Amino acid sequence: MSSARAMPDSPAVGVLAVIGVGLIGGSFAAALRSRGAVGRVLGVGRHAHTLERARQMGLIDEAVSLQEAAGQADLIVLATPVGAMGRILAQLKPHLRDETLITDTGSTKASVVAAARAALGERIAQFVPAHPIAGAEATGPEAANAVLYQGRVVVLTPLAENTDAARQRLTDLWEGCGARVMCMTPEAHDVVLASVSHVPHFLASVFMGQVAAAADSDRRLGLAGSGFRDFTRIAAGSPEMWRDIFLANRAAVLSELQEVKAALLQAEQALQEEDGQGLHDFLERAALARRFWGGRSGLS
Repeated sequence: MSSARAMPDSPAVGVLAVIGVGLIGGSFAAALRSRGAVGRVLGVGRHAHTLERARQMGLIDEAVSLQEAAGQADLIVLATPVGAMGRILAQLKPHLRDETLITDTGSTKASVVAAARAALGERIAQFVPAHPIAGAEATGPEAANAVLYQGRVVVLTPLAENTDAARQRLTDLWEGCGARVMCMTPEAHDVVLASVSHVPHFLASVFMGQVAAAADSDRRLGLAGSGFRDFTRIAAGSPEMWRDIFLANRAAVLSELQEVKAALLQAEQALQEEDGQGLHDFLERAALARRFWGGRSGLS
């Protein structure tokens, strides 16, 4: 596992504001705090009891409003459903200081960039889009984990307006959390993530919904083992968050689903025709690809 880069003696971020103190936002705050890289953490959210829990856990020092966060923070992290980011950025804009850097953790990037441009206007240079690829089905402050990002990839999709200093600052912070940072365009990010993140969640949810709606669902679920558990695990994620992701990346998800349908049809035809060799070859290609990826990524 990768070790986090050593942080300077003085905090790299004087005041951090986290909008959405759950798994992703809370883990970022916890990681920076564990490295002594942040002085004060402000929390913003919709539910007072959630923010109070985050404060009791030491993830934040104080719950504040969006306006207060904009006026005080050196770095603002938006860890909210992507559909809410435009509205939040518009509320932040009138109160932002010139030196404040903003980033996000959204799973789609083209839609977020478009929303940011519309909301921030001439302040767009202060926004550096990002996506830490470290999700889980757990939610809320209790899910926060200071080592969540160790060895994980964080994708930055910097804008032409971003300064080199802003990009490097964000890179250093994520690397300080133990992550590996890579850059790509928002459009390339969305195509790739549709394939390896969004469509898998879509399929897991569809399959889980089909099983749960069956007349004998209790019997089926009572006999389900580890394979069913592993395949459907991600279906337990936040419906609000994933609804926004699917809609925001709709074109790429629909395109990828067509590819999945073609592959499913190929396997289905082999089964219908009792083509043992064809079915074996299909399964072998998938098995070899999975084993190769598992070995290369260090995942089983």
